[in-house]
Amino acid sequence: MSTTAPEAPTRKSAAGSSAAWRLSDRIGLGFAWFVGLLFCAICAAIVIFMAVKGLQFLHVSDLWTNATATNGGGFLTPEENTAIVVGIAMLIAVPVGVAIAVWLSEYNRPRVLARVVESTVEMLAGIPSIVLALFGVLLFELHDLSFLSQTTPTGAVYGLSFFAAGPILGVLGLPYVVTPVREGLQAIPNHVREASYALGKSKAATIRRVLLPANRPSIITGSMLSAGHVIGDTAIILFLLGDTLTRYPVGHTPVLSLLRGTGDSMTSVIFDNAPTGDLNNPPKAYAMAFVLLLVVLALNVVVDVFGRRTKELRWS
Repeated sequence: MSTTAPEAPTRKSAAGSSAAWRLSDRIGLGFAWFVGLLFCAICAAIVIFMAVKGLQFLHVSDLWTNATATNGGGFLTPEENTAIVVGIAMLIAVPVGVAIAVWLSEYNRPRVLARVVESTVEMLAGIPSIVLALFGVLLFELHDLSFLSQTTPTGAVYGLSFFAAGPILGVLGLPYVVTPVREGLQAIPNHVREASYALGKSKAATIRRVLLPANRPSIITGSMLSAGHVIGDTAIILFLLGDTLTRYPVGHTPVLSLLRGTGDSMTSVIFDNAPTGDLNNPPKAYAMAFVLLLVVLALNVVVDVFGRRTKELRWS
C-alpha cells in the first residue's frame, strides 16, 4: 500500500496575507499609503513648480554677475554672502558639535551635566530661528561686542554683521551635527575600543585615531544636514546681517572690515523680491529660489550618499 505525501499548502498564512487583516488594519495601511504618496506628490509639485519658474527667469550669467540698474538678475554678491555666513556657522557648529557628541558618547560624565547638555541640544533643534535671532540682537548690541559690528557717533551699537549672523546660525545648526555623530559613535562596537586599548592607546588617542576616522561618514552627514538647514534660514539673516542690497564694510582692514559689515543673502533676496516683499520683483525671487533649491538638493544628495555608506558599514 503506497502512501502519498500531503500536498504543500498553497495558501499564504493569515499573518502574511493582507487579505486576512481586519478592516481597521487595512484602512490604516491604505491611509499610510495615501499619506506617503501625498507627501511625495507635494514635494514633486514644489520642485517642478520652482524648476519651471526658475528656468523661465534664470539666466546662467546671473550666477557670476552682480545686479545692475538694468539687470534684474546678478546673484554673485548674495551667493558670496551666503557662502561667508554659512562658512562661519560651520566653523562653529562642526567642531563644537563633534566635541559634544564625543563627550556624550564616550565620557558622559558628570552624568547630571551630560543629561542637561543632551536636553539642551534637543531643545535647540526645536527652537524657532526667530527666537535665536532676537537673542542675537540683544547679545550683539552689547557695548562690549561693539568691535564686531558698527557703532553710531553717539556710541550705540548696531549689532548687524557677518560676525553676528554667523555664530547664531552655528547655534541653529549645532543639533544637526551632534545627533548623527553621536549615533555613529554609539554604533561602533566596544571591541573596537578594547582592541585599541590593548595596543596601549589612551582613550583620547583611541577617539582621535580610531573612532573619529571610522565615524567620518556620520560627521560628513551631520555637517551637510546642518549646512542645508542653515543655508535656508531667513529670520537670523534679516535680524543680524542687515538685509542691505549691497555690502557695507566697516573699517579699512580687508577681511575684518567685510565681516564687520552688513549685506544680504540668497534667502533675504527671495524675501525682498517676493510678491509680498518690499521690492516686489517675482521673477528675481523665482530665479533665486530655484538656485537655492538646487544647492539644498545637492546637499541632500551628499547626505544620502554618505548615509548609505554608514548603513553599509559592518563591524566584525
